[in-house]
Amino acid sequence: VQLQASGGGLVQAGGSLRLSCAVSGSPVDSSSMGWYRQFPGRLREWIATITAGGSTTYVDAVKGRFTISRDNAKNTVFLQLRSLKPEDTAIYYCYRYVGDLWGQGTQVTVSS
Repeated sequence: VQLQASGGGLVQAGGSLRLSCAVSGSPVDSSSMGWYRQFPGRLREWIATITAGGSTTYVDAVKGRFTISRDNAKNTVFLQLRSLKPEDTAIYYCYRYVGDLWGQGTQVTVSS
């Protein structure tokens, strides 16, 4: 099973981005999936999870601004980022709970 993350970039404060995590080798809904982010010099921090059953949870810092979802037909998990702030600047990673698998990071940079 492999994860391929994409969608990061440079955006102005208040803008939006959609991150994608394409899963190959297994159905995307066969495992809970998550998104994490890592600030410079710090450990990765959990942002959001979507369970195999479709339930979602979020860290308080992103509630109401970020949305995790998936498209089973595309075998992809998404993270919609809205109302971005400079403090959201980080490398974002997708994660598959079954197998403890990480995608490569995608950089999100929010300018003020």
